[in-house]
Amino acid sequence: MGEIFVLVEHRQETIRDITYEMLGAGEKIAAEQGSSLTAVLLGHGVKNAAEELALRASKVLVVEDETLENFNSPPYQKVLSALYTKYQPFLTLIGHTAFGMDLAPRVSVELGLPLATDCIGLSTQGSRLKATRSIYGGKVQASVSLRESPGYLATIRPGTFPAKTPAEKKGGIVIEPSPLSETFDARKFVEYFEAPLTGEDITQADIIVSVGQGIGGPENIPLAEEVAKNLGGVLACSRPVVDRNWLPKERQVGISGKTVKPKVYIAIGISGAFQHVTAMQGSETIIAINKDPRAPIFSVADYGIVDDFQNILPVLKEKTKGMK
Repeated sequence: MGEIFVLVEHRQETIRDITYEMLGAGEKIAAEQGSSLTAVLLGHGVKNAAEELALRASKVLVVEDETLENFNSPPYQKVLSALYTKYQPFLTLIGHTAFGMDLAPRVSVELGLPLATDCIGLSTQGSRLKATRSIYGGKVQASVSLRESPGYLATIRPGTFPAKTPAEKKGGIVIEPSPLSETFDARKFVEYFEAPLTGEDITQADIIVSVGQGIGGPENIPLAEEVAKNLGGVLACSRPVVDRNWLPKERQVGISGKTVKPKVYIAIGISGAFQHVTAMQGSETIIAINKDPRAPIFSVADYGIVDDFQNILPVLKEKTKGMK
C-alpha cells in the first residue's frame, strides 16, 4: 500500500496548525493501511521547517524553488502532480483552507483522482477511502465511500483532528529536484496581506466561556463575559445567539462558525447540538452548565453542573475574581 502524503501549509516561514492536524489524521490512516507518513514540503529556504517536520513524519519530501516561496496554485500543482506520479501515494491530505480549496480540485482533475472535501473524519475499508463530511450547514453528517482508485485526495477541516506530537526519533529528509522550468505569468503572488481582526480571535484563546440560547437574553451575557475576563479568557457563543443578534458572528463556535481547541471550554446554556459539539470537542477540558440533565452537551463534558445558570454564574463571578 502506498504512503500517506500530507502537503505542508506554511506562511511567512511559519508552519500552519492545519499541517500538524493533517499529520495526526494521516498517522491513523497509515496505521490502518500499514504504510508510512510523509510530509511534503514545497518552498524556498525551508531547512528549519523540514527539521521540525521530521519529528512528526516518517519522511519529509522537500522541493526547493524560488517560485514556491509563496503559495501559488499553478506551480504547486505541477510539483505535487510530479511527486504523485513518482511515489504513487495511497492518500494525499491537503488543508481545507483558501490554500487547499484552490489547489486540491486542480490536482484531482489533472490526475483523475477522487477528491473528498471538507472532511471531519477519515477511515479505510479495504483499499477504499471513506470520509465523513458535514452537509446542510452542519445539520447532517454524511459518510461517503469513494470509488476504487489507486490514490485519493482529501481536504481536512481545520481544528477537527488532534495535532501530531513530536517523536523522539526523526524521520528522513529527502530533497527532490524541482520540476519547474517555466515562469507562471497568468497568476503571480504579489504580497501577503492579513485583514485586521475586528475583535478577539476566539480560535487562539486558551480559555473560552461560551453561551447558548439557554442564557435567556442579551441582558445576561455581560455576567458570562465578566467570568471570562476574570479567567483571562474570551466570550464565545452558539449559533442561536448569533441568529438572535445577541453577539456578532465572529464569536460563533460551530460548523458554520469557528472551530476551537482551548485548554478550558465552559458551555453555559448550550444544549450541545452536533453543529456546535463538532467544533469544540477538541478542547482539553469541557465544563457544561445546563438545567436539562438530558442535554447532549453532557455527553462530551468532562465536568457537568445541572442547574440554572443564574444560580451558578454569580458564584463563578465571585470565585474567579483575581484568578487571571
